[in-house]
Amino acid sequence: MRTALLTGLTGQDGGYLAEQLVTAGYAVAGVVQEDPAAARELPHLAALGDRLTLHRADLRDLAALTAVVDAVEPDVLVNLGGMSSVAASWDDPVGTFDTNARPVIGVLEHLYTRGLPTRFVQASSAEVFAGSGDGGPISESSPVSPLNPYGAAKAVSHQVVGMYRSRGLHCSSLILFNHESPRRPHRFVTRRITAGVAEIATGRAERLTLGNLAVHRDWGWAPDYARAMVLAAEADEPDDYVVATGEAHSLTDLVATAFARVGILDWEAYVSSDSALLRPTDAAVLTGDSRRIRERLGWAPTVGFREMVQAMVDADLAELDAS
Repeated sequence: MRTALLTGLTGQDGGYLAEQLVTAGYAVAGVVQEDPAAARELPHLAALGDRLTLHRADLRDLAALTAVVDAVEPDVLVNLGGMSSVAASWDDPVGTFDTNARPVIGVLEHLYTRGLPTRFVQASSAEVFAGSGDGGPISESSPVSPLNPYGAAKAVSHQVVGMYRSRGLHCSSLILFNHESPRRPHRFVTRRITAGVAEIATGRAERLTLGNLAVHRDWGWAPDYARAMVLAAEADEPDDYVVATGEAHSLTDLVATAFARVGILDWEAYVSSDSALLRPTDAAVLTGDSRRIRERLGWAPTVGFREMVQAMVDADLAELDAS
């Protein structure tokens, strides 16, 4: 049986990817920083049973991380771990580099030195290219131009993957645009919006406070993006791939769609702006050109923007009903 090792197992993408890999016939090993017993309490991970094993290691501890690699000797290693919030990266730029760049360099050098045939997939980000200019679709050949510490750390990892690919490793970098689901943590603005709308609709809250509603992002459905990781891991040849829908929507669109799901059309009365929530720098528009992964690996999104937002609102309403 093939084995896959995932960092960031307990995050949104890690759970969906673990489920898909098990369905594809893999045994999955996950690296967790917290108590493994606590991670197993997550319902979607508990459901994987003995097809999932957990290993405790801090991504900043390269010796511990590479020891897990040696113990598992995985056929596939997908790096999803690290700081996942652009806003939070401004609070700890050095820590962001330590968790988002340094482990990638260490693991790839370890795989190369040991000569392991492990296929490596890096979760890269559209933020690597956020300053590339005119707001047009970003492709794999767009210039690297991060605008924040998160993007800068991801840029280092993205470029290091290319370096080790040139040295013969099967390593791919997936340039993931924004992707959401009901498993997105509440600290992210998309989940804060859908959860806030659900609270307003059920009388538990009166207002929703947000930052810049004018930014446009290319939002997709997280399970679709996990499927792209599986396709990249199993591809005959490694490469860089943009994973995106190609459609941009503003945060205003997201807010309006969420409120419409609960029957509120005059939503402006419920939303206020707080300048403290604005980021120091932010690309106005980020959209992706995913033709390469569509044509070479047959990937395509299956859930649209409206359906994604509706699913998140529905999940938040159900969570409130159950509380």
